[in-house]
Amino acid sequence: MNRKIVSTRDLGRLSYAEAYVVQQRVHDEVLSWRDVDGSPVGVLLLVEHTPVITVSKRATASGNLIATPELLARHGVEVADTDRGGDITYHGPGQLVAYPILDLNRLGLGLHAYMRLLEECVIRTIARFGLAGERDSTATGVWVKSVFPPARGQMAKIAAMGVRVRKWISMHGLALNVDPNMDHFGLIVPCGLVGRPVTSMARELPRACPSLGAVKDALAEEMAGQISK
Repeated sequence: MNRKIVSTRDLGRLSYAEAYVVQQRVHDEVLSWRDVDGSPVGVLLLVEHTPVITVSKRATASGNLIATPELLARHGVEVADTDRGGDITYHGPGQLVAYPILDLNRLGLGLHAYMRLLEECVIRTIARFGLAGERDSTATGVWVKSVFPPARGQMAKIAAMGVRVRKWISMHGLALNVDPNMDHFGLIVPCGLVGRPVTSMARELPRACPSLGAVKDALAEEMAGQISK
């Protein structure tokens, strides 16, 4: 069995709704490969979203949207419902969103192991650029010890994660803050975690932040490496 992602597809910049349509189409494509000997196990989609706040079906998620409709309109940020796990999050230009559409059944991965794989990919990706990422046993995602005030010295979230599994094929994925508009995170309680700061590669590496393209390439390589193990 070929355990490599068949391809990395860079979708450029799309709205959340447009990218979801692509996810659904690719999900069906990956499902069609399940019983085909020698077929790939999935596709990695990379995208930047236009500014959007996504709200999961978790009962408390909508309460973590703290901005008024007027403030959202002023910032040009839309709100969209989502069927992924997790809580509430922000996506926008300068943030790398990765949607691995993977056949977890063929990879022999349960949901817990898959989430740890996503975290590992991010940890390895940011390590290439000099950032030490860590896990938090109480919250999914990747965290770094911030050097940026006012979070200096605290663990701040640099990558959020939320997935859905349908027919044991994954959808949604992760969002790594490279250089997004960090003010937009103030419109919500990110991931529903009160008092937990968020950060970006640009904040933590102000004189050495890589380009979004460089981070895309690194993440794609790390994802391929983790899948092929």
